[in-house]
Amino acid sequence: MNVAVDAMGGDRAPEVVVQGAVQAAKDWGIGITLVGNRGMLEDRMGPSPADLPIRVHHCEEAVSMEDRPFRSVRQKKDSSIRVAFELCKRGEADAVVSAGNSGATLAAAILTMGRIEGIERPALPGIFPGETGNILLIDVGANVDCRPVHLFQFGVMAHAFACACLGMEDPKIGLLNIGEEGSKGNEQVRIAHDLFRRSRFNFIGNIEGRDLFSGQAQIIVCDGFVGNVVLKMSEGIADALSEMVRKELIGSLAEDAVTSILQRAYERLKNKLDYAEYGGGAPILGVKGVGVVCHGGSSVKAIKNAIKMAETFVRLNIQEHLSLHLKEYDVPLTE
Repeated sequence: MNVAVDAMGGDRAPEVVVQGAVQAAKDWGIGITLVGNRGMLEDRMGPSPADLPIRVHHCEEAVSMEDRPFRSVRQKKDSSIRVAFELCKRGEADAVVSAGNSGATLAAAILTMGRIEGIERPALPGIFPGETGNILLIDVGANVDCRPVHLFQFGVMAHAFACACLGMEDPKIGLLNIGEEGSKGNEQVRIAHDLFRRSRFNFIGNIEGRDLFSGQAQIIVCDGFVGNVVLKMSEGIADALSEMVRKELIGSLAEDAVTSILQRAYERLKNKLDYAEYGGGAPILGVKGVGVVCHGGSSVKAIKNAIKMAETFVRLNIQEHLSLHLKEYDVPLTE
């Protein structure tokens, strides 16, 4: 097992990325290839055991957050994200992890690895803590303009992912909309609603924003524009809520015993709402390989957990599960 890590991608690269990769190699023995400028990476690795399963693959270029995704990947042939996926294509790595430009990461995956047959638009699922268990939201940013059939394909991929990797059995699927009635929403969502209704999935209809975390549905489908707004708004609410609770605890509690109990409860809640606890990234579903997209501002823990996530998806052979689902559920390619 070897995971290629785009060491030059991310707001805090290469320092945080290298630290997270070194911790993953130390704690789990995962083989890691750091892709980037050799001099910069080796300077930041610090003293490490000689037998640590980590190596550096040198390249000269990097894709910035401001670069246009497909153009930059095509033009910067020696960029860390493109080289990482090429290592995967050649069999020198089993998966890729990047906290860099998410559009470029998706573009590099598609251009080098190719799409799974039957999938027009690869997508990114996000995992959220819900009232009754994990919630899977798809897409969270890969596709801002979608047709109804793309939304249906997102649901198929999310269903395969939820069953194979999250241990869900016959998860309920909902379509994010402005109302529960099938007639609500724009044309894109109304047609997608009909596709899901006529399928063999456990489709419960439309889900409104207020019910995202209620557990009514374990899989919630939307386009990447809406999904990315939901993702970032949820992270902001979680951070704000944690800070408000912390301030209330500090300002209003006098009894040490009560303070201690509530502070422990606060820490458990804070950890539950921490995106880094959920792997720190989202897998690219729909390409012929395993790629994990991380937050640009990922912490060391998030990078470490994303590498573990990538290793798990390789082991579970998520690509094969997706292919089987496409055949089993007779996915349409056009409306």
